[in-house]
Amino acid sequence: MTGNEVAAGLTRPRDPSRALGSGGVSDDLTGRRLGHFRVDGVIGKGGMAVMYRATDVRLGRQVALKVIAEHLSGDAEFRERFVDEARNTSAVDHSHVVPLYDFGEVDGLLYIAMRFVDGSDLASLISGGPISPARTLILLGQVADALEMLAGRGLVHLDIKPANVLVTSRESAGVEHVYLADFGLTRRGATGHRTSSGDFLGSPTYAAPEHLRGEPVDPRTDQYALACVMFACLTGRPPFQGKVPEVIQGHLGSELPAVSSLVVLPPAIDDVIRRGMAKDPRARYRNCRELLSAARTALTSAARPGSPPLLRHGSEVEAPRAPVPAPAASAPSAGTPPRAASGPPLSPRPPTGPYRPYGQPVTSGPPGRTGPAQRTGPPQWPTHPVRLRDPLPAQPASFATRGSGGVWMVPAAIGLALLGLVLVVVLALAGGGDGGGGRDGGGGRVTTSPSIGVGDEGRPLPPDLTVPTR
Repeated sequence: MTGNEVAAGLTRPRDPSRALGSGGVSDDLTGRRLGHFRVDGVIGKGGMAVMYRATDVRLGRQVALKVIAEHLSGDAEFRERFVDEARNTSAVDHSHVVPLYDFGEVDGLLYIAMRFVDGSDLASLISGGPISPARTLILLGQVADALEMLAGRGLVHLDIKPANVLVTSRESAGVEHVYLADFGLTRRGATGHRTSSGDFLGSPTYAAPEHLRGEPVDPRTDQYALACVMFACLTGRPPFQGKVPEVIQGHLGSELPAVSSLVVLPPAIDDVIRRGMAKDPRARYRNCRELLSAARTALTSAARPGSPPLLRHGSEVEAPRAPVPAPAASAPSAGTPPRAASGPPLSPRPPTGPYRPYGQPVTSGPPGRTGPAQRTGPPQWPTHPVRLRDPLPAQPASFATRGSGGVWMVPAAIGLALLGLVLVVVLALAGGGDGGGGRDGGGGRVTTSPSIGVGDEGRPLPPDLTVPTR
């Protein structure tokens, strides 16, 4: 059944015999076909619907397929609102709103097909504790932009909660991008969502008092829920905890816990969230952007805006460890212990026993018993420098010795003997050349060969050149 067909006949009760299986939506539809969608797997489950990862076989694209629970599909008022909200959502075109592709009914099951966002949701990000103030402002600022766009169209989301804030970094080169999903859209001035049987549609954990009482709602209803989500981001928990009746009573009449009493943040943020979650809508900010602007101003004095705030445990606070400066190049003086890897320097302590060389087992317990001992306190540093080995003599590496110091003299003596032998041979050859046939018969002068080149030009000597004899 297409969207237009749903608009025409969605108010009729569902025929249970047409459901996919006896349990309907409670059954896992993975591997089945729902119209032109092939269900590939479950993304998440809730009291109102099951979200599947599916493939549009006509277009060949991946989608998120929301299948409504059977007990809601049989509610005539819900079916009418389902069509109205699906049409309102499909008309919304905003960078922070999940696009809606299709909606309809197949075999008695209502479904909405929307864009599949490859990422996480805010509920998963804060499940391990609070996130940093800077990250909170960036993510919720995008949610506020989407809500302001809806307010300009006269629409109210009515289901703002961390699980409906989808976060992905695959689309903006590492920058986190937010999509607002799972709309419970209604018109300004309408009453809060309830079925004909009285079931509340939405999340009481983040619902405004007027929404819970079934009174007319407007964009300030979404602002209340956004302030609740901000509380959860900064503290790691929702404003009111407990069973559903206790949570509802907290929103209706209990005092809001101060954020600064749970985490280390400036007290100014308490006034911001308290005003955003005012019981009377007239006491809240004019819009969601004003709420974010006030929170940004209040958190400018946060000590570590880029890190999650520290949790308070009663009167104690987990103090951050101070960064350790780089150690100086000079050696510490006697009596000064080395600085630990983190934290302040340890104070000098006298040794509690004889010095143990590195590698020697530590004695623990009765005498004569050796083995690794469990350290029960800070390390005990000696008050004097500890030398692990005797220093080596300062000398070139080629003459470094191990063992006897006279081993190097043998090759030196051999080298000197060879050098002397070479000198003797050279002198003998030089003497033989002087006594040979270099002289003429008269013994008066010596002639040189004209083929020997000398000088820079390499020219031969004149043939009549004479060299006086000694």
